[in-house]
Amino acid sequence: MNHRVGFNKLGLKESHRKALHRNMATSLFRYERITTTKSKALAVKRTVEKMITRAKVDSVHNRRLVARDIKDKEILAKLFTDIAPRNENRPGGYTRILKLGARQGDAAYMVILELVDKDGESSKKEKAPKKTSKKADKTEKKVEAVKPEPVTEPKESETVKEEAPVEEAVKVVEKKDTATKTE
Repeated sequence: MNHRVGFNKLGLKESHRKALHRNMATSLFRYERITTTKSKALAVKRTVEKMITRAKVDSVHNRRLVARDIKDKEILAKLFTDIAPRNENRPGGYTRILKLGARQGDAAYMVILELVDKDGESSKKEKAPKKTSKKADKTEKKVEAVKPEPVTEPKESETVKEEAPVEEAVKVVEKKDTATKTE
């Protein structure tokens, strides 16, 4: 009976499971995104989160503890100099799991395990503009069509000549009104 089993053994012996965790963690730090099964991703996520938390404090002791699992020196250096500083202000949750669906051959549920701030993308990046409905698009087009042209100051050669003064224009209108009344 497996009372209070603290983690998923994945049906593997301890040495095989440890090698799986090490290899998948190394691949995740190298490519910053890996595709695997859901149960393996959940198991590796736990290991990776602990490594990143250790790497946030760069000391000889922490480097040696993480180096027990990450054997590649380049990846170890990348973890301490690149990945950990990107997550300096994050209190945890350095990875995310994106669901893909069932695998074709054996219907195993596949996911993508990736680092949250990968390749230097900031957590405060600008949101993409939301898609608008067709009605909103039509109103925007109408508004754009009605926009007045910008007013420019006329040049000296293009000065507008004044036609008749306003008083004369009023008299002309009154004469037309009286002409229509008499007929």
